[in-house]
Amino acid sequence: MSFAREVKRRSKAAIPPLLFLLLVGYFAWNATQGDLGLQSYAQRQQDLRNAQAALAESRAELAAWERRVNALRPNHLDPDALDERARAMLNRADPEDIVVPYGASPPRP
Repeated sequence: MSFAREVKRRSKAAIPPLLFLLLVGYFAWNATQGDLGLQSYAQRQQDLRNAQAALAESRAELAAWERRVNALRPNHLDPDALDERARAMLNRADPEDIVVPYGASPPRP
């Protein structure tokens, strides 16, 4: 009987530290692997950098389109730019224009 009593006493003494270790393990796992853990934080930072790069690219494209639209407004219309753009779109040249064809570019080392 004393052996069973000793096992029961020791198991009662071991349960609180075991529960504490399980609790610490749970929080440690969540600190690294959970939704708000270190790996998720690194992923969110990467997503933020990607979004900022996409935003910068979009802003640059927006600025380019605004320049093109402003160039077509009646008070900013440049006849040379309009003529150049119309010829490029229609693939035409004036008979009096001098056309200089580009040769093949030299191979790069």
